[in-house]
Amino acid sequence: MRSLCYESKKRILPLFLLLAALSCAVVPLSGQDDSKARDSWQRPQEVMDALGIKQGSIVGDIGAGGGYFTFHLAARVGPRGKVYAEDILEGEVNKIRERAAKEGLAQIEAVLGTKDDPRLPAESLDAILIVNAYHEMREHDAMLLAILRGLKPGGILGIIDAPAKPDEPREKYFERHRIPEQFVRDDATRCGFSFVRQAPGFNPPDNDRNYFFLIFQKLDNRSTH
Repeated sequence: MRSLCYESKKRILPLFLLLAALSCAVVPLSGQDDSKARDSWQRPQEVMDALGIKQGSIVGDIGAGGGYFTFHLAARVGPRGKVYAEDILEGEVNKIRERAAKEGLAQIEAVLGTKDDPRLPAESLDAILIVNAYHEMREHDAMLLAILRGLKPGGILGIIDAPAKPDEPREKYFERHRIPEQFVRDDATRCGFSFVRQAPGFNPPDNDRNYFFLIFQKLDNRSTH
């Protein structure tokens, strides 16, 4: 009897290990499903279309966080393009850098910025995207001026953020992680951008934190000379 039990255990153990391995193998699939669910309401392809981003474009993801848009941008611009993924948190920058290296995406350059400067090369970018991060920028004028310098003449800036009513001091919006749409328009115009249009925003299915999407352009002053 002892030998039969021992033999049964020998047969069961490999089966247990196989099931454990299969269980581990499906974990990434859950992440893929989450990403697909996010794609359904955040519509990254439409966002990139609205900003005119294409193969070979040079773009920036400012306040990139974990890099959700960074990697969509990298797929769109391809190996001939460039994505500057900027954040002021070193941990987030390192995560993007490590994932880009692991996936062989040499077109991504992770950049550790500061509160008043995303450290972009001057007049080099075709488009810049700021998603759910502009409301956090206390040095917003300095950031916008630095972004303006980084864009080529005629370059596009897209700002996506959660709205709020414009009847409180600006400090309150930092705490609420929202910002009035008019504040963004006024800031960008004051810093030298021209308002182009409002594109369709986001409507997450699991909360009421809807987002507006504003598009601005750096004027090509050379065309007037």
